[in-house]
Parts: sequence; structure tokens; C-alpha cells
Amino acid sequence: MAPQRFSEQFDHIQRSMPDVPLAMGPDHEAHPLYEKGVVLARSGEEARAVEDAVRAHFTETRGLLPEHVRREGPDDGRGGVTRIRVGAPDLGDDAVPHALGALRAAEERHGRRLVGRNHVVHIAVNACPGDEPVPVARTARPNPAAAQAVHDPGTAVRVLVVDTGLVHDHRAYPPLAHTTGDLQEAETDDGGLLRQYVGHGTFIAGILAAVAPNTDITVRGTLNDAGAVLESEFGTRLFEAVDRGGWPDVISLSAGSPAPGPHGLLGLDAFMRELRGRRTLLVAAAGNNASDVPFWPAAYAALPEYADSVVSVGALRSDGEGPACFSNHGRWVRVFAPGERLTSALTGFGTPVPYHYQHSTYDDCRFGFDYSCTCQFPRHTGALSEGRESTGSKPDQVMFEGLAQWSGTSFATPVAAGLVAALMTAERERDPRRAGARLLAEAPRRADVRGAKVRALRPPTWRPVPVPAPALPA
Repeated sequence: MAPQRFSEQFDHIQRSMPDVPLAMGPDHEAHPLYEKGVVLARSGEEARAVEDAVRAHFTETRGLLPEHVRREGPDDGRGGVTRIRVGAPDLGDDAVPHALGALRAAEERHGRRLVGRNHVVHIAVNACPGDEPVPVARTARPNPAAAQAVHDPGTAVRVLVVDTGLVHDHRAYPPLAHTTGDLQEAETDDGGLLRQYVGHGTFIAGILAAVAPNTDITVRGTLNDAGAVLESEFGTRLFEAVDRGGWPDVISLSAGSPAPGPHGLLGLDAFMRELRGRRTLLVAAAGNNASDVPFWPAAYAALPEYADSVVSVGALRSDGEGPACFSNHGRWVRVFAPGERLTSALTGFGTPVPYHYQHSTYDDCRFGFDYSCTCQFPRHTGALSEGRESTGSKPDQVMFEGLAQWSGTSFATPVAAGLVAALMTAERERDPRRAGARLLAEAPRRADVRGAKVRALRPPTWRPVPVPAPALPA
């Protein structure tokens, strides 16, 4: 039986949210996750109207009673949305599709969306993992390598990374000497093994610092230890992240959720409206589902009102000439940058830290590509796959001694964010949105992504990575 990374990750995220029953969305290609039995509406009169409309519908729906429908949580939250319970969680059948259907006619009459799923927002290697980190010798060069620039506190570009927190030993990596933020609460499990996404935020900060040394980087631990958060909470957490230090020049965000359609996520409406009135540039990962279904908030870049405030970033494969097999794509992805087999800081600089791979590799690319992608190499057996398959083999364990190689649109994103910051420093440009627009307009080379020529950014210190040869059979 082949490993099933998405199903394995669904179970992993569900374990990290034991009190929140989760469901998989109907769009198999997009793989949206959401809270079972709950829908979101804008707080205030609209939430009350949605509640009344759904309750009226459910009086005619078998197995559901009007008293099952109720608003939960405050109507005046910073995120601007209210959770509405639309069914008893123990009924088995998920009532969310029925609730969405009940409001469809009303939405058409109003010409706007009134209700949506409470999606799980996750880091872009999480529910759709590109791969897992691979140990790299401490003597190896990071990739991208550190650019030749000096950190000047007086002119440094302010970049906020919204992600998992920093590892305890991040300052042992010289490019991160000036990085501040939240420390990861629990880096290892009870057995001393590194948790799955510990180091994700640190890895991103290391890429940013390498591409743009003249930056003041702050990393906020906004996501839980599985790299996930409910949409109903995410908008508020984004506000909290910017409130703690003020709105930065650039936000690097490697998280989101797929959702078909042109409307985005209700839980982000309030934050995105606030962003539009600021000077901050949001650089966001396009996601790793190998799909053209919009991944939000990156897909806001395709909406005219956000065209100057959001840059969506897909991932190039390790040779830089085409898309990484896992990268999302489509007209809503503004630019591609190297995102496969990058090398940056993880953890273990002082004392090596053991890690068990979570997902087994595939015999062939799970997305149908014919190059040696990270679906296949390096070969390993994962703990989550092993538990699902019961093959009797042991999960592979590795040791991290500081650096790692990792893949995902999560890591193409800080490459693009770093290039915006580097341009601001080089040109003494104080407007990050103007710098972002110029960077995209002047992108000198283009890559072929599924038959379309797209803008591609390749930092001067980045170098193509040879694809590892397949392991010989034992």
C-alpha cells in the first residue's frame, strides 16, 4: 500500500486539536480541512441573519433540530467572524454542506458570500507536505548563501514571519544573530525526538537573512505545534502578531488554506481590509497541493483590490527551470522562486537532535512528474506511514546538527520576501509595495510552469542543486 501523506497529516493535525472534530472537504484535489458542524459568518446582524436562515432550513432536514443551531463565541471579536453551530457533533453526518446549501439562494440575492466553512489554516508544507527536512553537514554552505551586505539597524527593513516559533539555539546560526521573536514551546516529544514542524519558522528566517542581511526579522509563533490554526482564530492572531511590534514593511506568511472560488476566507476579511490601508506588503505561499485551486491568503494577489499589497509565491524545482512537482499554480500565483532542496538553519547546533521521518517516500512522483523529485528521494520510511501500513519496518531516524535541506512553497516565500527587502536596501526604497511591484516587473527570466511562461525570481546567491541518484536496492 502506498503512503498517503494527506491522510497521515489529517490525522496528525486532528491529534493536535483533540477538542475540534475535523472533516475533509469535498474537493479531493484541493484537500481543504475544516471544523465539522460549524460555519462562519460575519459578526453582528449578518451572523444573526445566517443563524435564523439555517435554523429555518434545518426544521426540514432529517436528523437535525432547530436547537442544534446556535452562535458560539463573541460577535465583536477582532477577527470579525462568528462561529455558528449547525448540528450536534455526535450526529455523525456533517451538517456543514447542508448549511452552505441553505444560504446559497440568499447569497445570490445579496450578491455576496454570507457563510463559509471554518477552514484549518496550516503551514504550506503541512497538510500538503512537499517533503521533510534532510540533515546537512555543518560545513555545508546554505542555499541561498548569505549575500554580501551589512546589517544596519538604522536602515534595516522590518520583516515579520508569521509561523511556528524560533528554536532555542537559533542565535548559534550567525545570519540569525539579530532575529527576535517567540521561542518554540516544546521542541521535542517525551522520547527526545524533534517534533515534526519545529524549526519551520527558524528555517524561513534563515533564508530571509541570507537573501537580505539588512533586515530586522521577527518570528511570531502564531501556529500550534502541528503548524495549524482554525480560520475563526487566524485573523485575530494575525492582528495580535502585528500589534506586538507595529505593522512591518513585509510579512512573510507560509500558511493558508485552499478554498475554491474568488472570495477568499471570511476569517481573514477584517485583517485583509486593514492590510489594504497600510503600506505593508504581504508575501504568501501558494501551497503544495499541485493544484490550481486558490490557496488563501496567497490568492488575494489575483483580486484587483489587493494586487499591490499581496504577492503569491510558487516553488521552482531544484534546477530552477520548472515548477516543483508539489507547487500550486494558476493565474493567481504571481511569481515562482526556488523552493526545492533549499538549505538553511533548523536546530541541533550545540547538541545534535534526533528526528523520525513521518512520511514514507513514494516509488514514483505522486503528482505524475518525471524528474527525481522529493516524493521519491531521499528514500525513507515514516512513522505515520508505518502506523498506517503496518509493514513491520522501522521508521528512519536521522540527527540534525544545525543545517537542513527542505522543500516547499513555504521556503520559496522567504526567498521572494528577502528579494523585496534587498531591493529596498539597494535602492533606498522605503515603500515595500513599490519595491515588490518593481521586482516582479523586472524579473529577468521566466520559467515554464505547466505550459505557461511565468515570472521567476532567482537570487544571485542561490545555486541549482543536483538531484540525488536513486538508492540502489539492497
